Amino acid sequence: MTRPLAVVDTADPLACLAALRDALEGVGPAVLFRGGGVNPVHTAPLEVEKRIALVVETSGTTGRPKRVALSADAVLASAAATESALEGPGQWLLALPVQYIAGSNVLARSLAAGSEPVVVAPGRLSRDRVLAAIAAMEHPRRFTALVPAQLGRLVDEAEADDDLRRALGGFERILVGGQATPAPLIERATALGWRLTRTYGSSETCGGVVYDGRPIGQAEVRLSADGRIELGGPTLAEYYLGDPERTAAAFVEHDGQRWYRTDDAGEIDEQTGVLRVLGRLDDTIVTGGLKVRLGDVERMVREQPGLADAVVVAGHHPEWGEVPVVVTTQRPELDTVRRAVGARLAPEARPDRIVTVDALPLLPSGKPDRLAISRLVNP
Repeated sequence: MTRPLAVVDTADPLACLAALRDALEGVGPAVLFRGGGVNPVHTAPLEVEKRIALVVETSGTTGRPKRVALSADAVLASAAATESALEGPGQWLLALPVQYIAGSNVLARSLAAGSEPVVVAPGRLSRDRVLAAIAAMEHPRRFTALVPAQLGRLVDEAEADDDLRRALGGFERILVGGQATPAPLIERATALGWRLTRTYGSSETCGGVVYDGRPIGQAEVRLSADGRIELGGPTLAEYYLGDPERTAAAFVEHDGQRWYRTDDAGEIDEQTGVLRVLGRLDDTIVTGGLKVRLGDVERMVREQPGLADAVVVAGHHPEWGEVPVVVTTQRPELDTVRRAVGARLAPEARPDRIVTVDALPLLPSGKPDRLAISRLVNP
């Protein structure tokens, strides 16, 4: 059996909330949230399987676009797992676009909690917009979800603004995900009295299913033989719309259980069971015959003062083949960065050069557009 798929414009997040509620309850069409008012007839399927409630379009950071099909059960399981991890319901501040899974999840969690989210006014996240939205919140238990770039902007402003510091300090929890969050940024936010939780997951898992390294709800984590992180549990997507080959490659079965194969490498502490994400499996380069994981280099670089926005990509080199290249909006001394990286990683991991740009190319989700950044380095 099938049901209609409605493409809902994100200009009115509360209208999106109502559409998602009807989709989850089975009294309305499945929904695909999209900004810009694009004509849905020519840009999305008209129908999906009846079990599908939410379709999330995502390009990821390096791949071609995909449409992730999520069942009502998966969306509700995700909301329930978060509520349990946060030790109860509350009211959510919506600071993310609802066409991305983190924004959609704020709507789903609000529905599960029986509370209406408060929406931050459109535009660049800023002190005034955030304070105005927080002033409209009524529930004593408050939550929000941010990407690291948003957290960084708010930390910058709050360090010089007591009103913003206190307002966000009143939140029970601030979830931060979407990409790796530099440790110095976590430390600065924690020093402000903010309670943070780092989340790990993807659209294929209906958002974050690992909080501060531990699976939540009924989520499970395993590592494949090559160190790839695989995630299981009731929040997994059903498939990619119209892409059976990609579905077969991403979703696999082990001993009768279904798992999503991420593109990330990880390790699990034998004593604590805490997952550590090491970086993308495809971010390893060979420089002068030696392997270097760019994710490791990027973490080291981002821990340097003022370089929290830095991205490390592979650059061509006539002698070594590929080398790490730092792309940032700042102008650090190359020798200083090389010494910092070389103090903790092998010599070949030291960046070869630094490319300074006026602004880093970003995906609409706020993540770095690594393909565009690579083209800046290798025109």
